[in-house]
Amino acid sequence: MNEIRTITVDCADAAAVARFWETVLGWPVALGPDGSDALLSKRGGGRNLLFQRVPEPKRVKNRVHLDLGPTDRIRDQEVERLQAAGASVVADQRLPDGKGWVVMADPEGNEFCVERSAAERAG
Repeated sequence: MNEIRTITVDCADAAAVARFWETVLGWPVALGPDGSDALLSKRGGGRNLLFQRVPEPKRVKNRVHLDLGPTDRIRDQEVERLQAAGASVVADQRLPDGKGWVVMADPEGNEFCVERSAAERAG
């Protein structure tokens, strides 16, 4: 068996993308000495996010993405906060009954989803 320790994201500007995700998650960022990578580590341990500079641009849709569940606000408030931080909406999958999610992209186009908060799912 194995455990997932780090999720790695290829990007052109590791520091800029890592700072965006630092805003999203609230995890501290540690920049590599030459700027080619940046690591976000959750306080108290757990999985890490590593952003590494690569020469080729993103060309197609992600095959793997993160699903975020807001912990201190509702989904729609989180979507607005992330747009203000530099994310864009790729696809709005919200339904009239309040269910659904929003597909977003970070400043380099890496997709992720924002789902309803636990409080919204319980309600």
